[in-house]
Amino acid sequence: MATAREYNFDGLVGPSHNYAGLSFGNVASAHNFKRVSNPKQAALQGLAKMRALAARGFAQAVLPPQSRPNFGLLRAIGFTGSDAEVIERSAREAPMFLACAYSAAPMWTANAATVSPSSDTADGRAHFTVANLNNKMHRSFEHLETGRALRAIFADERQFVVHDALPPTPAFGDEGAANHTRLCAAYGSPGVEMFVYGRVEFEPDAPAPKHYPARQTLEASQSVARLHGLHENRTLFIQQNPATIDQGVFHNDVIAVGNGNVLFYHQQAFADETGALVKLRKAMDEVHAGLHAIRVDAAEVSVADAVSTYLFNSQLLSKPDGGMVLVVPHECRENQAVASFLERLVASGRSIDELLSFDLRQSMRNGGGPACLRLRVILDDAEAAAMHQGVLMTEHLYDRLVAWVEKHYRDRLAPEDLADPKLAVDIQTALDELTGILQLPGLYDFQP
Repeated sequence: MATAREYNFDGLVGPSHNYAGLSFGNVASAHNFKRVSNPKQAALQGLAKMRALAARGFAQAVLPPQSRPNFGLLRAIGFTGSDAEVIERSAREAPMFLACAYSAAPMWTANAATVSPSSDTADGRAHFTVANLNNKMHRSFEHLETGRALRAIFADERQFVVHDALPPTPAFGDEGAANHTRLCAAYGSPGVEMFVYGRVEFEPDAPAPKHYPARQTLEASQSVARLHGLHENRTLFIQQNPATIDQGVFHNDVIAVGNGNVLFYHQQAFADETGALVKLRKAMDEVHAGLHAIRVDAAEVSVADAVSTYLFNSQLLSKPDGGMVLVVPHECRENQAVASFLERLVASGRSIDELLSFDLRQSMRNGGGPACLRLRVILDDAEAAAMHQGVLMTEHLYDRLVAWVEKHYRDRLAPEDLADPKLAVDIQTALDELTGILQLPGLYDFQP
């Protein structure tokens, strides 16, 4: 068994962080529609979490923000002239499309791609499939820059394969790692890959939510598994509970999280809880790992409380001593039912024996918690050495990024500020400087 570690690639919050309320089905996003955001605070909160986890010895890296606004989108729908003219006219005639072009959503890198480590794949390489995110217009163009960034970081084709996004049709709705969980005995050993989907495109009578959209299809999940060359007996497709999606659980990582052999989940996470656990235990036997399922009953924590606090949108990380730490947002400490449950959980002596909480309110108000902010990538020693080193979080990189944020980011961004052409100029200036900090020259020499 190869020595391997889990690297968490957190999205660096971009200078256009704003609350546009573009994501129907995301309760927090809709609730904070058109509120004034603080991009500087958002970026510093995310960096503080990265730094703290790196200091604890967890492997931590950063994914760069995407170029904003997306002039390619605005020009494709008929806005012409100079960049300033495009912004001014779209602000007058189609402000929601301008908001889409300024979307802050790439910060949530759990939606960037689905990742399978080399120990699971047929060709022995780590595979990435970029998510198409075609359920939401403001996210449907992210895959172009996501693929570009992943190929720059994981450029060695002897070690890595970065697949393009699936075809952008409803049948292949793919939201990336937010609906994918890998369980295993050890990071370097073969694991079980669980894909959670919300609907089936070609079975109109299959259960589906009635109010909010199901963003992940079974067909997309099966396609990713094929692209990655996953073993049939160690790959599962589990349906999310449609009624839970209708309560604001737009991704599986809002209602369940797994790590190692531990699955931490809510009673109402899956359409068939009993069947899902039977399949998981059987698959875990294939990789010689016993499943440790930690179920949270609805009587202890309601779905509404889970959504408002993002209890399950947490990071579950393995510590060197064999225990696990649950990284939660501050909101979990402030909700009585959730805080009481977490106290009992840690005191129980089960696998999760420590809590860490972070202030991520800027991200939370836009609909994403700790798990949304990171893409998990398992790498063995050779793969870790082969990836681009400039994105690894160190004290030096942290200091440089904080200084960069302090220099370039605004501490107040209102919806009407998107109409100011100077914002676009300021963002481009900041991103040009960032390429030197991350040692990724030419990353933004591209217009989607």
